[in-house]
Parts: sequence; structure tokens; C-alpha cells
Amino acid sequence: MTTVTEHLAARGLQFDVVAHEAAYTSVDEARALGISADEVLKTLALATSQGRVLAVIPGSRRLDMRLVRKAVSDSHARLLTEEELEREFPDIELGALPPLGSLLGVPVYVDPEVLAHETVVFAAGTQRESVRIRTQELFREEEVRVVSLTRHPRETKEA
Repeated sequence: MTTVTEHLAARGLQFDVVAHEAAYTSVDEARALGISADEVLKTLALATSQGRVLAVIPGSRRLDMRLVRKAVSDSHARLLTEEELEREFPDIELGALPPLGSLLGVPVYVDPEVLAHETVVFAAGTQRESVRIRTQELFREEEVRVVSLTRHPRETKEA
């Protein structure tokens, strides 16, 4: 068990662990599992004026920093560097950050598109193991803020 799966089990959540070839991105993870990238959660860590936060979006989407900055009320919010990620989350492999604020001790912002899926998959803290879980189960006891963090490809860059 990883720190992530131990945390989920301790919370009494129902989930499946899925082993796969090494995956360094959510799209790689989806390919390795033979599923749509929309079903894989991409978790990104950000530095804000209030501290670190997680942004959780579908694996097929890109984070819109303008929307993120609005959501966290910080015009200087930015993604953490790899060095910062390794220092702040030493038990988590790069590219395998889980969407678990309760484990990592940080607030979580979730794009509403994530909640449209009955089940989701996310990295279990390692590049070779993922968790499949019902979306409602995952966020049942997590404190999350649901806010748009991505733009649809058909939307223009000007808003």
C-alpha cells in the first residue's frame, strides 16, 4: 500500500488499486489504463498568497491560470516547480500527486467537470499505481471548493 491508499483505507472509502506501466502524465496514465483522459484526474499544486493549494481537473484539460488566480484571489498564483513539489510532498512521486487535501494538508479546488463523472482514476502517489473510485466517495469528506479552472477548447482565449 502507498501512503495514498493507506489514507483512503483509513477513511473507510471503497476503491480499487490498479497497477500499470509507469505514467508521468494524466494522459499517459489514461493510455496505460485504456480509458479516456477525461476520467483521469490531473492534480496540480500551486503557490498562492494563502499558501499551497491543489487544483483538480480532468486529465484531458489544461489549467487556465486566469481562472485559477480569480478562484484563489491571488493575481500572482503559480504552479509549484518540480523542486518545490519534491520538497513539499516527499512521499509523492513527481507526476503522481493525488487530489487529497486531507492527506496533503492543503485546500483543494475542483473543476465542476470532474464531478460529472461517476467514477474517476487518479495517481496513488506513485507513477505505477492508480486508484479508481466513485467521485462522490472520493470527495465525500474532503473540503473542496468547486470552481471553473479550465476552459473548453471551443471557448476563445478572450473572455
